[in-house]
Amino acid sequence: MKIKERLFNKRIISIDALRGITIFVMIFVNELASVSNIPQWMKHMPADADAMTFVDLVFPAFLFIVGMSVPFAFNVRLIKGDSTKIIWAHTLKRALALVVIGVFMVNAEYGYDASKMIITPALWGLLAYTLPIPIWNRYSESFPVWLKNILQYGGILILIVLCFLYVQDTGERGMTPKWWGILGLIGWAYFFTVLYYWLVSGNLWAIIGFLVFCVLLNSFNLIEGSFVQNISWLSFIAGHLTHASLVASGVIISLLFFDKKNKPMINWPVIGFIVLFVLTAVLLRPYFGISKIKGTPSWTMFSAAICTAVYYFLFWLIEIKKQTKWTEFFMPAAANPLLIYILPGIIYYFNQVFNLHIIPNYFKEGLPGILWSLLFSVLMLLLIKVCNRFKIQLQL
Repeated sequence: MKIKERLFNKRIISIDALRGITIFVMIFVNELASVSNIPQWMKHMPADADAMTFVDLVFPAFLFIVGMSVPFAFNVRLIKGDSTKIIWAHTLKRALALVVIGVFMVNAEYGYDASKMIITPALWGLLAYTLPIPIWNRYSESFPVWLKNILQYGGILILIVLCFLYVQDTGERGMTPKWWGILGLIGWAYFFTVLYYWLVSGNLWAIIGFLVFCVLLNSFNLIEGSFVQNISWLSFIAGHLTHASLVASGVIISLLFFDKKNKPMINWPVIGFIVLFVLTAVLLRPYFGISKIKGTPSWTMFSAAICTAVYYFLFWLIEIKKQTKWTEFFMPAAANPLLIYILPGIIYYFNQVFNLHIIPNYFKEGLPGILWSLLFSVLMLLLIKVCNRFKIQLQL
């Protein structure tokens, strides 16, 4: 694979801003999920609703941003002179880590028999959410190697023990991937897209072909009795290519913005893809509807169109108009996305373990609940800023 000479060899503020904003909204909607008596447009739409809200756009935005970062990540490693072996080892470790963390999080939520577990489900969940910090923390060069090894390998050992301590509600010992969790789905989509990106050396037209393939396979996988559904391994891949289509969309838009000699004032190819995403979603909607839960192609393509449009605005505002001051609020989260994703879970299980009830019931419904969710999101961004200052930063 060759270095893409025209890609910037530095961080793109507009991409970081989109990541930070997405994380802020993610924390808000996750906290809002426990609030009752709120409008439907502030919740996930039901599976058969043929509609989506801004809440249904958060996960696609994560996938889209992962895709936008792929060309830069590969370029940086190639410029550093990393070998193919090193690059692929890093890719596989990152994908596997996301899948593992995702599965642990899912099992912490439900599917256990508390009466047969040696430790309480709350303590199990607290450990499952907390252990990724010592395992995947970005330790400084001055950090003692022996202590780093104890924290990392000790954390891995405890995770393995947690697997055997878990008792399913069926009575079986050990975890199962009931579903992969948000992080796990991101891990699978990242893996399939990066694998293809490497094989085609980041060729734009080949990535576009991959996107078309993802949408087609996703569609066939939703047709009852189709050949895709009847072949288990193909259906498994098709399910993950649903989300890979959003990662691929991010890769395409990133290349259209940054892998160019000339930077025109109006990026017509990007605008063209917004139109294509919308047309694809509209044409497929009568057959599959719009559903995040079902993972329909109309949901992915409408999401890709919205993410592209939002990013285009941020690109204009930040990269062209140089309005960057306001982005500083979101940058700590953008620099440490995995940690801020798991922090609310750590707080939740910590409160359960020690039976703490800090938030009054008054803040669990209606407008007070909405305001609390907004305040909680701000507090999480302030907390992650503190974590960054003390060098607590997760890096897969």
